[in-house]
Amino acid sequence: MPQDPMDFEWSYWIEWGRERILWLLAGHLLVSQVSRLLVEKYKPWCLMVYGMAACWLLLGIKGFAVILLHASISFAVAQFRLSLLTWLSSLILLSTLRIPAVEEAKRKWYDTENEYYLLLFTLSVRGLFCTSFSLEYCWHGPAQKSSHSFLWMLAYVFYYPTFHNGPLMNFDEFSKQMRRQETFSLKTNLGILIVGVIRIIFWWCLAELMIHLMYIHALYSSVPPLEAASYWALGGLALAQVLFFYVKYLVLYGIPALLLQMDGLKPPALPCCVSLMYSFTKMWRSFDVGLHRFLVRYIYVPMGGSQSSLLGTLFSTALTFAFVSYWHGGQSYLWYWGVLNWLGVIVENGIKRILSISLIQDAI
Repeated sequence: MPQDPMDFEWSYWIEWGRERILWLLAGHLLVSQVSRLLVEKYKPWCLMVYGMAACWLLLGIKGFAVILLHASISFAVAQFRLSLLTWLSSLILLSTLRIPAVEEAKRKWYDTENEYYLLLFTLSVRGLFCTSFSLEYCWHGPAQKSSHSFLWMLAYVFYYPTFHNGPLMNFDEFSKQMRRQETFSLKTNLGILIVGVIRIIFWWCLAELMIHLMYIHALYSSVPPLEAASYWALGGLALAQVLFFYVKYLVLYGIPALLLQMDGLKPPALPCCVSLMYSFTKMWRSFDVGLHRFLVRYIYVPMGGSQSSLLGTLFSTALTFAFVSYWHGGQSYLWYWGVLNWLGVIVENGIKRILSISLIQDAI
């Protein structure tokens, strides 16, 4: 039975995974386990060299050079130890991905559109990693210079399991865990690997079953069936789409999360099932945990967050959603999506504050 071809993200990553990425991830696993067994002290540098080699192999010398250039610029700007300047640099580097002339030049480096998009997606995700390192560099004093060196930045930026699509792991968490040396047990790691692979295969098969039988995205791309459907049917289609999105990310984040575990790191929690979520706030906290931690640590809290006035909270929340919309591409529909999510979070928090008033609680 033919599959629904309209979900670009699933088709794209599955094609790349089958061709090269899964093999490169297997290579990372081998290098990681050997280095943990023989040279635990040098594990970060072994993985860094492997990640750089994998990047060179997939994206070519020019793609590798662009990622290295972005990291070098971010590190150079971080030397001023000004968070605002770091953010300005990060946004400018992100904006260069949407300049038509630059896009056209990068397209000429590759034979296919898929190769160009791989560079584009990788640069977008690497931008968050560079921002995380640079802000941590700004916030830590000269005494911690050795743990925030350019070499550590490269180890973080070129860490291969999270290289192309995440999940996001902030630099402070990554560096602390990567420097920690634990007793290595090949038998324990083998057990974790077998269980993890079985779970991922199950999720993968479930996603393939959904995309071969349900045709959710094909229905969404055709107006007549949507116009003819009842409100109940439209609600069912919406639920089916977000459930597929959930299963898809169990696979896309589950594979790198398993490799993080094998490397002795604690990965961000995998997405919670959307059927268990009843609020915008819970969705943002529980679906992409790594992105949520990034947004809270580097945007929401520095701008005041919930500790500021009502207007301050509204502003810091709006700024957070504005960055998410811009980072995802900045198209008009993403701004609408960001505004609706912002309104949902504001309404929920407003009702929560009202219900916390003692008079209201007594009435309830």
